[in-house]
Amino acid sequence: MAEVRLENVCKRFDDVVAVDNFNLSIRDKEFVVLVGPSGCGKTTTLRMIAGLESITSGNIFIGDRLINNLPAKDRNIAMVFQNYALYPHMTVFDNMAFSLVMRKRPKDEIKARVEEAADILGIRHLLSRKPKQLSGGQRQRVALGRAIVRRPEVFLFDEPLSNLDAKLRVQTRVELKKLHERLATTAVYVTHDQVEAMTMGDRIVVMRDGLIQQVGTPMELYYHPSNKFVAGFIGSPAMNFFNATLKSGGDEIFLETEDFRLRLPDQKAAALNQYEGREVIVGIRPEDLRPAAQAADGRTIPAVVEFVEPVGSETYVDVKTKAFGLVAAVGRGTTIQAHQNIHLEPLMDSIHLFDPTTEEAIS
Repeated sequence: MAEVRLENVCKRFDDVVAVDNFNLSIRDKEFVVLVGPSGCGKTTTLRMIAGLESITSGNIFIGDRLINNLPAKDRNIAMVFQNYALYPHMTVFDNMAFSLVMRKRPKDEIKARVEEAADILGIRHLLSRKPKQLSGGQRQRVALGRAIVRRPEVFLFDEPLSNLDAKLRVQTRVELKKLHERLATTAVYVTHDQVEAMTMGDRIVVMRDGLIQQVGTPMELYYHPSNKFVAGFIGSPAMNFFNATLKSGGDEIFLETEDFRLRLPDQKAAALNQYEGREVIVGIRPEDLRPAAQAADGRTIPAVVEFVEPVGSETYVDVKTKAFGLVAAVGRGTTIQAHQNIHLEPLMDSIHLFDPTTEEAIS
C-alpha cells in the first residue's frame, strides 16, 4: 500500500475555483474522510487523485510516484462510485472479474481472486446472478468486490452509501470499516454525512468552498473545532450559536445577553482579556445543555419550550429565549412539555467562543 500526498493542489473550471491550495498527507493504511456540504470540492479532489480530473496546479503523489500526468488506469487505484456502475448484462462474477480480464490475467488467478473477494464480502452465492436480481446492499458489495480484486494501493470511495436506506447504511459502514482493517489499505472516502465521517474516519478533512477548514481525528474536530463552520458541521444535532458580550464583574467575566448572563470558568476567562466589552459568538452543543431545577444568576438560561422531539434513546427540546432559539438534548424519559417555562444550565467548561469577524475559535 502507499501514502497519498497532495501538495498545493488547485482545480479551476474557467473562473470557478473548485479546489484551492489543497495540502494533505494521507498515511499508508490510513482511512481519511473528506466531508463538507455540496459544492465544497471534496468529490473533485477525489477525482483528481483518481485521474478522472486533471489538476490546474500543484502535485499529487502516490508513494514516491508523481502521478499528475499518469493515466487513471496506471495509478493502481480502485474507485467505488455512488451509483455502483455495474454492467447490467454481466453476472456478478464477470462484473468483479472485468478489470482482471482487461489486464489479461490468467483464468485461474481471476477465479481465485474473485472468489476470495466474494468470500470476504459474503456474496459467493450471488456470483451467477445479474445486477437486476440484487438488492441495493448486494449491488454495493459487488462494486466493492470489483475494487478488491484489483488489489490496489489506494481505495477511493465517492459517497458509496448514499443510495442505501438508513438501516443498511449503518450496517454497511460498519462492514466497510472492518473491511479496511482486514485489507490494511490506504482509503480516501468522500461523504456529505458528518455521522459517516465521525464513525469511519481515522482522520477527517472538513472542506468548504474548495478550502480545507480543519484536519483531525473525529474527537479533535468535535472537542476543538478551529472555527464556527467546523463547530456547526460536526456533531448531531448541530451546535447552538448566539451572540453575547464579554463583561467583567469584579474578578469574574460573564457572557451577557439581553435576558441572562453566564459566568465563564476562570481558565477560559484568562485568555479573553482582549475581548472584554466586545461581542463574541457563543457555541454550545445540545448535549451540553441540562435542565435546571430553578433559575441561577450566572449559571442558567431562561427559555420557553417550543417543541419536544423524542427520538428513542434521546429527546431533543427546542426552546426560545427572548432573542434566539436553542436545542437541548435532555435524555429519554423527560417530563418536559411544549410551552412550559424552563431553565437550562450549560456545561461551561464545554462552551466554545468564536471571533464575530473571522469566526475563528478563540476559546
